[in-house]
Amino acid sequence: MGAFLGAGVDCFLYKKQWNEEVLLTRTICSFGQRIAEYCLSYILKDVQLHEQFQELKHQKKWHPIPPQLLNKQKTMVYGTGEIGQTAAKIFSGFGMEVYGVSLSGKKKEYFKEVMTVDAHFSQLHEMNYILNTLPLTEKTTNFFDGRLFHHLTDAGFINVGRGASVDNDALIHALDSGQVRFAVLDVFNHEPLPDDHPFWNHPDVHITPHISAVTTPEESAACFVETLKMIEGNRVLHNKVDFKRGY
Repeated sequence: MGAFLGAGVDCFLYKKQWNEEVLLTRTICSFGQRIAEYCLSYILKDVQLHEQFQELKHQKKWHPIPPQLLNKQKTMVYGTGEIGQTAAKIFSGFGMEVYGVSLSGKKKEYFKEVMTVDAHFSQLHEMNYILNTLPLTEKTTNFFDGRLFHHLTDAGFINVGRGASVDNDALIHALDSGQVRFAVLDVFNHEPLPDDHPFWNHPDVHITPHISAVTTPEESAACFVETLKMIEGNRVLHNKVDFKRGY
């Protein structure tokens, strides 16, 4: 048996072979809640115009601007698994209109609509925010490319999935062209992010060091023990990795 403490298992399966006789499981704990709150904090910062008011403060200008409401925002969440569904639950609880994208397009609770990866482009221009929670597989490598960004209009992009899911050059072009208004990036192709990477100096990029879903030792141990109990009790493992899907 192998147990991994992170939300993704691409370090074991992406372009690698795994002995399928060895059980591989994921740690399931507060990832969904932590990531959803991380994303919500940046969305709230945006709709409440924090940066605009901070700039007005520096200019010593009294210029009332009405903040926006969350229930007027539309969000597209890529990945409708535990993390994506928790985010959808929290966002929709504030009245946000939440759409999902998955390989199957299977309907999930808290999403107004779930679309397949091939059928979502027509909705993109309406989205205020794009949230990536996809695992890294051969199908999701560079998934967020110039073609996808081209359909966006002044949207916020948040990546808490995997860095390799994003074409970095395409994202920078989308930021410079106004297709993407700002990007919040917690994951990268290479970590730590190299000192000379253009993301560091881009004014519309927010960087955090892969902290949106920190695993505590207590949660990891509890999940590992619970998994062992489920195996011993011959119960269905909800955290068992599907080798064919890669997650």
